[in-house]
Amino acid sequence: MNTTLLRRGLAYVFLVVLAAAILLPFVWMAVSSVKADRDVFTVPIQWIPRSYHWSNFTDIWSQIPLATYLENSLLLSLVITFLQVLTGSFAAYGFAKMRFPGRDALFVGYIATIAVPWQAYMIPQYIIMDKLGLVNTRWSLILIQAFGAFGVFLMRQFYLTIPDEISEAARLDGLSEYGIWARIMLPLSKPALASLALLTFVNTWNDYMGPFIYLTDNNLWTVQIGLRSFIGQYDAQYAMIMAGSVISVVPILVVFLLGQRYFVRGIATTGLKG
Repeated sequence: MNTTLLRRGLAYVFLVVLAAAILLPFVWMAVSSVKADRDVFTVPIQWIPRSYHWSNFTDIWSQIPLATYLENSLLLSLVITFLQVLTGSFAAYGFAKMRFPGRDALFVGYIATIAVPWQAYMIPQYIIMDKLGLVNTRWSLILIQAFGAFGVFLMRQFYLTIPDEISEAARLDGLSEYGIWARIMLPLSKPALASLALLTFVNTWNDYMGPFIYLTDNNLWTVQIGLRSFIGQYDAQYAMIMAGSVISVVPILVVFLLGQRYFVRGIATTGLKG
């Protein structure tokens, strides 16, 4: 009994230390957001600022069009998340519940694309978007990220945990494959859908290279690109960058808090069946 308690106590201590190590950079970012520029990178680090510059959070809105950047990030994140959830769940249903020649080989080949680094096909991808006249438009990012192999993999693993008898019974009742997917599979897979939506939203919101490559118009910039405005040729307004970073984290935090119950269930139940 004492050994069990000791092990559990050590596990909790380890988890607390690990959580503190993970949160430390975010604490430094939050503290730096209310400092003066000259105090951000002082050595040793000033965890308690000499003076608090709360005006950083109000001045940033007038120095750059932050509201526009946040709106662009939110629009892209919502649209891309919706499309990835839609296409990922639909394709995963075909791989998990339908039988056709070459299904498993096609799935393996599709999932293998996850291992291919984006840099390997970045230039051909850009050339295609340029030929289509979609560079410097939101459509370039939307079309590129509307499909994701990871989403298909995640949803397929969850669908495999749903008994085949359910879909077979629906077919006997005359329900089409589209109806089975929309009326049976989607309602049963809310945890996996929430997990995929959260991961896609966070990834799209934090994306830097995509908007940096395809969006040149300042009115189309996302918040990650917009914060570069504070970096000059010879100096940078680090306090403003930290303040903007804190503001950009808020939507992610809200989304996670709203969907954390489904997210945990989705991750815990995905992959139980191969």
